[in-house]
Amino acid sequence: MHIEFRHLRTIKAIHEAGGLARAADQLNITQSALSHQIKGLEEQAGVELFLRRSKPMKLSAAGLRLLRLAEQILPQVEAAQAEFAALREGEAGRLHIAIECHACFEWLFPVLEGFRKSWGDVDVDIRPGLAFEAMPALMREEVDLVVTSDPEDMPGVSFIELFDYNPVFVASAQHALAAKPYVEAEDFRGQTLITYPVERTRLDVFSQLLIPAGVEPASIRKVELTAVILLLVASNRGVSVLPDWVVREVKYSSDYVTRPLTKQGITRRLYAAIRSEDESKPFMQELIRLARVEARKLQQV
Repeated sequence: MHIEFRHLRTIKAIHEAGGLARAADQLNITQSALSHQIKGLEEQAGVELFLRRSKPMKLSAAGLRLLRLAEQILPQVEAAQAEFAALREGEAGRLHIAIECHACFEWLFPVLEGFRKSWGDVDVDIRPGLAFEAMPALMREEVDLVVTSDPEDMPGVSFIELFDYNPVFVASAQHALAAKPYVEAEDFRGQTLITYPVERTRLDVFSQLLIPAGVEPASIRKVELTAVILLLVASNRGVSVLPDWVVREVKYSSDYVTRPLTKQGITRRLYAAIRSEDESKPFMQELIRLARVEARKLQQV
């Protein structure tokens, strides 16, 4: 027996309408076409589906069985159709994010908290384990957005500007470098530099300052959490370089000093790297808007 969705809709419509004429109107077909469809379905089933002499028209036992099937399957089909429509219109989908900027977790979480309230049908996830191979993962469609400060010329990938930030030197107020108005690469010689546990080329202090100057700190201590980095710095166990939004609160504390890197300071820019085909999706545009709004809030503190 070959049952189509239209057959299930027909059974349900006749049961609810109580007759062929009103059911045909609901289904937007002629009564003769509806009768022909029922006859064909009964021939396939080998049994009558309706008690035709009853008024209103009633389903037979076999017809009731098909009605239960229709009531079970049709809502699932309609839900799937609605989901597909939302995907086409960019109202639902998947948003898996990889982060090349380790400190960005603290900035990104408030963004995602605001995002989920309006876009609950979007499957959001953060994939920190892909941070070192984030761009290849984007091309393989394993992730959908990469937060990065290193734009590349990649076909099919758009790098959308989010905001600018300043990497700043942070040290204990008792540190010997605290008296300087700014720090330079040479000041890091002999220092213990406390960093996130990522490769050097992903750290601003190395890529923008130390590597170009050929300067190596006395030692490097890798720490996962920002709060622990700041605790060690306050205890004068080393110095660090962090984005300005990370140190927005401690810069007013008497335990710390924050200083620009070089006299002119260093400015970096964060980007959202996405597949170009996804750029027009409404939920992607909304996430980027919220990211910029949150960045402005941080910079005003």
